[in-house]
Parts: sequence; C-alpha cells; structure tokens
Amino acid sequence: MAYDTNNIFARILRGELPSYRVYEDDATVAFMDVMPQGVGHTLVLPKVASRNLLDADPATFAPLFATVQKIARAVKEAFGADGVLVSQFNEEAAGQSVYHLHVHIIPRFEGVPLKPHTSEMEKADVLAANAEKIKAALQR
Repeated sequence: MAYDTNNIFARILRGELPSYRVYEDDATVAFMDVMPQGVGHTLVLPKVASRNLLDADPATFAPLFATVQKIARAVKEAFGADGVLVSQFNEEAAGQSVYHLHVHIIPRFEGVPLKPHTSEMEKADVLAANAEKIKAALQR
C-alpha cells in the first residue's frame, strides 16, 4: 500500500492537528499518545514519510532509535518507572492503526496492567502535565 499523506501523524507533523510535543530534532518528533495505555505513554516518529518499519528507508532507523533511547530514558526518570516498554507495530494484523512509522514508549510499573490500546482519550491537562515532566527530565 502507498503512504497516506493525510494520516493523523502526517497531519500532526505538518502542524494541522495539535499534539503535546516533548522533543523534536531535524529527523524526529516525540509527543504524548492521546489514548495512552499507561501514564506517560509517548510516541516517537521519524519526520520522513513511511508506513512502517517494512517500507522505511534504512537511513531512518539510526536517528529514530537514537531518539527512542533518549525519550525512553527521560520517560523512565520522569515517572519513576520500574521499566519501559518499547513497541512498534507493522500492519493491521500486528496491531498497527496509524500508518506512519512510530514507536510507542510506555513507562511500566510492577503490578500495574496496561490499558487497552484503543481506550478513551486522556484529558488535555493530564497530557500537558505529563509532557512537561518528560521535557524536564530531558533537561537533566
């Protein structure tokens, strides 16, 4: 399938839709997932268009995963997490629902289950506060 230039993440990257950004550089952007599976659930995307890992230019991966590592460290610190889940889905059968390459970073806490992937939207003030916690951790 071809890349859909009107997918929600492409629209966020173009500034047509709002997001709670926590980090951005020349190649990547990280922002809060509006339907988080857990507190602090953050997404990291390359700015270059690709549906997923299967069709991405291999040159995309070095900057993408450098940012994934940076954000995972900040998320773990910001929320005092016991660990960090890093996941990435490719095609519908694997759970992909937005067809722009992206990586999920979710802080994990012993004994606390994840919410379903397609649960309800988080409140804007919670997303904004969580974004600020991650930004603060990135500054340390």
